[in-house]
Amino acid sequence: MELKAEILEQYQRECSSEEYQEIRQLYKDHSIAEEQRNILGLLSTLTEDCVYTLPQAGHSWEGQEGAAQFYNELLTAFPDIDFELENIVIGPQGVCELARVTGTHQGSWLGREADGQTVDFKVVIFFPWDPEHKLFKGEIMYIDRYHELMERTE
Repeated sequence: MELKAEILEQYQRECSSEEYQEIRQLYKDHSIAEEQRNILGLLSTLTEDCVYTLPQAGHSWEGQEGAAQFYNELLTAFPDIDFELENIVIGPQGVCELARVTGTHQGSWLGREADGQTVDFKVVIFFPWDPEHKLFKGEIMYIDRYHELMERTE
């Protein structure tokens, strides 16, 4: 489907109360699994062909295997990572959240070696909804001050 047609379809998508509740519950399940460091629980909220994208870094992780790799690397690099939700929008297109992220950089992440420093930044994450499979199609993440974080000195 052409991108413009796909966007128009998303824009016009209706959302029943039941579907809204399904999307909301799936987001809650995903968040709880992340908080519990439950990789299988996280994967259960995603389509088989999910894609995790960090556009600022030019990185993508594809499929369930890619999502597992993303989470294993993230949770190893920042074992104490915490996402403090600041805002959220839920609709028939999926979920968009704004969160404050804190943690200690204790392992390699995106090619940057651990420096033991605390990170504190904001992230906007979009979880696109797949209405057919009733799962998320992955995450698109935008990190505030990404380049500053990646270039900081020890």
